[in-house]
Amino acid sequence: MTSQADLVAQAVLQQFYKLPSKRKPAVRDNGVHEWVPLSGIVAEKDGILTCLALATGMKCLPASKISQSNGVGIHDWHAEVLAIRTFNRFLLDECENILDEDDESSILQKKTNASNLNDTPLQLFEIKDGVKLHMYCSEAPCGDASMELIMASQEDDSAWETPTPVNAKPGGDAQISLLGRACFSRTGIVRRKPARGDAPPTLSKSCSDKLALKQCTSLLSAITSIFIDPTNAYISSIILPRSQYSDLACRRAFSAEGRMKLMAGKEWLGGYSFREFSVATTGLEFEFSKRSVQMRACKISASNLAATWSRSGFEENLIGGVIQGRKAFKTDGASQVSKRCMWEAANDLASRIGDASSSTAICPGDQSTSASIRSPFHHDIPKL
Repeated sequence: MTSQADLVAQAVLQQFYKLPSKRKPAVRDNGVHEWVPLSGIVAEKDGILTCLALATGMKCLPASKISQSNGVGIHDWHAEVLAIRTFNRFLLDECENILDEDDESSILQKKTNASNLNDTPLQLFEIKDGVKLHMYCSEAPCGDASMELIMASQEDDSAWETPTPVNAKPGGDAQISLLGRACFSRTGIVRRKPARGDAPPTLSKSCSDKLALKQCTSLLSAITSIFIDPTNAYISSIILPRSQYSDLACRRAFSAEGRMKLMAGKEWLGGYSFREFSVATTGLEFEFSKRSVQMRACKISASNLAATWSRSGFEENLIGGVIQGRKAFKTDGASQVSKRCMWEAANDLASRIGDASSSTAICPGDQSTSASIRSPFHHDIPKL
C-alpha cells in the first residue's frame, strides 16, 4: 500500500514532470548535467491530494544587491521559500476567483464567522476546515535540519574550530554569525545562506530557520494574511526523501522537544498559534536531485535556473531573482511572486472587496500596517 508520504511526494513530482523541458535542469553543451532542489505545497481534502504550487531553485540575492531590487528581484529563491511564495500567490488568485463565483473545489471559502471583521475588514477568506497542507522537499532544508547529513558527508568529521569575532572581548559573550555549513558541529542555531563559503553573503536565514518559524506564523505571507484567516494555514507535514532525513536534526530544528520548546502551547491574537508539523519520509526520488543526477552522469553542476508553477495558472523561469531573459531589477522582469506583483495583486483584490480604507490598509509604505501585521506576536517568537 502506498504511504501518505509517497502520495504527497508523487503529487508534486508528477506535476513537475508535466512542465515543459525549458523549466527543467538541462545538459550543457560541455556535457555537464544540472541538478536542482524541488519543493511543493499539496492540499489534502476529502482524501484527495492536489499540488497547488511548486518551485525549483537554490540561490539567493547577495546582501549588496538588495537595495537595488526595489521589490522586483526576489531575495531568496531556494525551492522551499519560492514554493511558499508561489503558494501565497495562488491564494491571492483564489480570493479573486471566489469573488467572481464560489468554487466548491477551492480550498478557500468566504469566512463563515464574521464576528471579527470590524478588526480585520479585508480578511474575508479562510481555508476550509478539514483541509490539510503538506510540503514536499527533494532535499533536506539547508541549515539546522541538514547538519548531521553535512557531517556524515565529510571525509574528516572532526569539528571545525569556531571563529572568534574580531571585536570579541576576553570573557565576553560575543555573538557569532554562522554562514551556511561553517562550523557544522554547532547545532540548534540560526544560520544564514548561502552554504558555500566562497559565495557572496546574504541576509537570508536558512530554510530550516524559515520553516521553523512557519509553525508560528503559518504559511501566509504578510500580504495574504490581510485577506485570509491564518487558523487553517499551517503545514501539517513535511515530506523528505529517506536519504535526506535525520530524525535527530529534524526534532532539534523543528519540534517542541528541540529549539522550539519555548513556543509549545503558545497562542497569539488573530488565529495564530504554535502548530508543530510532522516530518515523514518517502522512497520516491526526484529525477533531478543531486543524487539522481550523480547516478547517471560523471560531471554535474547546480542549475542557475529556478522555476515556479501555480495551480492558478501561471508558471515562470527565474534567473538571478527575475524572469529569465530580463534585465536585473527592471519592472518588466518582476516575477508574479515578487513583492511588486504581490502588492499589485493585493491592491486589486482590496479594491474589489470595496473597503473604504483599503488603499491605506495595504500600502507597502504604511508603517502602521506593518506594525499591525506583526503585532500578534510581539516579542514571543525566538529570533530564528
